[in-house]
Amino acid sequence: MKNRSLINFMVVIAMVYACSKPNSSFTINPQNIGLLTDSTQVKDLVHIYIHDSIVNYVGGDEFTGAIDDIDIYATTGEHLLTLSPEEALDSTSLIKTIAIKDERFITAKGINMNSTFGDIQSSYKISNIQNTIKNVLITVNEINAFFIIDKDQLPANLRYDMSLKIEAVQIPENAKIKSFNLYW
Repeated sequence: MKNRSLINFMVVIAMVYACSKPNSSFTINPQNIGLLTDSTQVKDLVHIYIHDSIVNYVGGDEFTGAIDDIDIYATTGEHLLTLSPEEALDSTSLIKTIAIKDERFITAKGINMNSTFGDIQSSYKISNIQNTIKNVLITVNEINAFFIIDKDQLPANLRYDMSLKIEAVQIPENAKIKSFNLYW
């Protein structure tokens, strides 16, 4: 009887532990995002996303060297990720960049695509801020990520001059992320 009680107790503890762990399918770390790693090849995607939809557009412009993006959709239709391989039309190519499309993907410090610049700044060290035509690119080397914020969310005097060096203190804390991307 004691053994049976011990086994039941161990099963309950195991179930509590399993339920308390975050869903690893949506965890973002420097070398992986969910089930993808920095060594995942394009050919591995059919096994990783066996229950999801993989859309790979091949446009016929292979001679230009353009990289063809691969979209991953959940079985319920949500757009999860857009993957860019290093080489077009090469099944052994590694994934170079990942655009996160689903808010369930989250870093260990709680950053997801619905976070603000203030959230990013309070969680990670900003490695670089780049001023582009329409956006500001925020790089966080700690997690191999870059975030894009639309310049429309900046003060008017920072929106139109690409030669300005934009500092973190000039970006409003409540500025929303337009795009959340990882790179390897």
